[in-house]
Amino acid sequence: MTLKKAIEIDDLLEQVSTYMPKKDIDEIRKCYEYVKHIHIGEKRLTGEDLVYHLLNVAYILTDVKADKDTICAALLHEAIDKDKVTYDEIKEKFGDAIVELVEGVTKINRLSFNVTSPSSIAAQRKIFVGLCEDVRVIIIKLADRIHNMRTLWVHPIDVQKEKAKENLEILIPIAHRLGINSYKSELEDLSLRYLKPEVYFDIVDRLNQTKAERDLAVEKMKKEVSDLLNEYGIKHEIKGRAKSIYSIYRKLDKGRSFNDIYDLLALRVFVDTKEDCYKALGIIHSKYKPVPKRLKDFIAMPKANLYQSLHTTVFGLDDMFFEIQIRTYEMDEIAERGGASHWSYKEGTNGNNKSFMDQKLQFFRSIIELNQETITDEEFLNTIKEDFQDTIYVYTPKGDVIELPQGATPIDFAYKVHSGVGDKMVGAIVNNNIVPLDYELKNEDIIKINTNKNSNPSREWISMAKTTQAKNKIKSYFKKLDKVEYLQTGEELLNHELRKNKIAFNDFLTDENVKKILNSLKLSSMDEVYIGLGNGKITFPHLQDILNEEDNLDEKVLKKVHTKEVSLKNDIIIDGIDDIKINLAACCKPIPGDRIVGYITKGYGITIHRMMCPNVSRGQDRTINVKWNYLKDKKYETNIVVRALKSNNILLDIVTKISNANISSINTYNHENDVLFDITVMVENKETLNKFVNDIKMIPNVIEVNRSIK
Repeated sequence: MTLKKAIEIDDLLEQVSTYMPKKDIDEIRKCYEYVKHIHIGEKRLTGEDLVYHLLNVAYILTDVKADKDTICAALLHEAIDKDKVTYDEIKEKFGDAIVELVEGVTKINRLSFNVTSPSSIAAQRKIFVGLCEDVRVIIIKLADRIHNMRTLWVHPIDVQKEKAKENLEILIPIAHRLGINSYKSELEDLSLRYLKPEVYFDIVDRLNQTKAERDLAVEKMKKEVSDLLNEYGIKHEIKGRAKSIYSIYRKLDKGRSFNDIYDLLALRVFVDTKEDCYKALGIIHSKYKPVPKRLKDFIAMPKANLYQSLHTTVFGLDDMFFEIQIRTYEMDEIAERGGASHWSYKEGTNGNNKSFMDQKLQFFRSIIELNQETITDEEFLNTIKEDFQDTIYVYTPKGDVIELPQGATPIDFAYKVHSGVGDKMVGAIVNNNIVPLDYELKNEDIIKINTNKNSNPSREWISMAKTTQAKNKIKSYFKKLDKVEYLQTGEELLNHELRKNKIAFNDFLTDENVKKILNSLKLSSMDEVYIGLGNGKITFPHLQDILNEEDNLDEKVLKKVHTKEVSLKNDIIIDGIDDIKINLAACCKPIPGDRIVGYITKGYGITIHRMMCPNVSRGQDRTINVKWNYLKDKKYETNIVVRALKSNNILLDIVTKISNANISSINTYNHENDVLFDITVMVENKETLNKFVNDIKMIPNVIEVNRSIK
């Protein structure tokens, strides 16, 4: 809807009068007078008064029959950024609803949309989640950007290209998801105009060269089709439909010839009912031969953004290709203006249309769900990008449409339907054929997911899934499962250590001691302590250290450190000290190549720890600098923990990877879905250990390998 003349307030009021009551029109006039006063004398780079920009944005919104609050918020959307008024002033004059919309648009305008910058990832999260609070904020932003694009010529070329990229990467996909085709098409064409001007004007020139010929062909075809429908008593209206420049560019970019683009000649037929759509299609096909595989029924199977229409391409006049779209007037309103055109703007609505619009916001709700999950900013942005990629439309057995990115698998489909379906999935049937779970879905596939209430996800699904959403759901399941297992393991470990040290459970975990542990570790509950014990991030000696911090330093060290006496006189070099008893700490088991520190204990000499060992995090006045005296042909004991999926030969695979290391012992801990191996190895140095660890990590089904501290 590119405007040819400057918009005045009377133009705006005339437009809104076609669908608004007089009291709302009076409120808009009052808002305009207020805005005109606060922005008096302000100019844009084009030289126009700022108020004309505000009027244009509001006028663009009438194309989707925006309500009074939305129109007023559009008129006021620059007021806060220009420091002309406060939110309280707007609230006092125009009420809560309008001030909330103005606040939403102001927040968006203050944030960067630059998705190429890593620093903007967190801002992207706020933008998308914030947009979900009220869809009218999104629509105002889109209208604002459309008018800014119409006057983008005033900006430098680098700014033009930056804004065009923002549109293509963020705003246009949003308009598409909301089904506002009139906004989407204009933003696409304007973005191409500034991003690739040579391509844009080449297409324009080609279209202009054939315009007279095409217009004549379309008019003749319109009359023939209209006469045909009248003959069968189908009440209708027909319009010639212009192919957008951007959609032509997309097809040319995929290698299509300009002359092979079927829908350069296009008609749109409007009828009253759904039944008339199908009748009109049959009548048209009775005279004009359809092009094979070009018939699409989006009425029976609507797109995810609720778009409905019949599409066919036929051999028309002189065997030229004509694309014909057939739809009801209501379907056209939704297709061009989105669900917003049906949302609380028409007389007689009772709020039900808001739930209609809510269907359009499922994309944004999924973003809110992501925000509530524990995922990184990178994972969040990947999910957003997936929604902007080329999509396929697949169906449930009941005919419901599911939108997925190309390359998606049945796993992605299952989790898109519901996380409960994904978690309990045992197999998939596509078009009545059983397929593997890594099968790549195709457009218009019909998928049935088989489930079993006793089934659970597999970690292997993470690599099979295409969408970040499905991957995160699977990871989330195992994180919860791991927490339960770590919690149980941690409780068992603590009870074992207390029994071994002959300490009563109630004496160790008094209210005072629990408080001291939680404060020191900055945790909120003992469950978190148990989880830390279970996954090895917290050790029992560390807990003792916390509770005994008031004790004599020497006694404290003796309580928390179990040492293994080793003849290391020639292995460790201590400046200025000779012939002193040296012990290798059994808690962290250092080996040559580790950064180490000596800990002085009266009567026990010096205990050697790894620098990062938590058992020497206190009492730094008793530490001493030490270093390795590397010796050949000597091996040292240390421990690694291997976590792997259960499989028949996993332990054998691990053992066969050993070359320059010897295994002293292996302890196995079985969990429901995986297994832990606590392995004591004898190695010459850290380099040898690292090679051993890296070899194990390459084994299929191995999840992680870490050195342990006990």
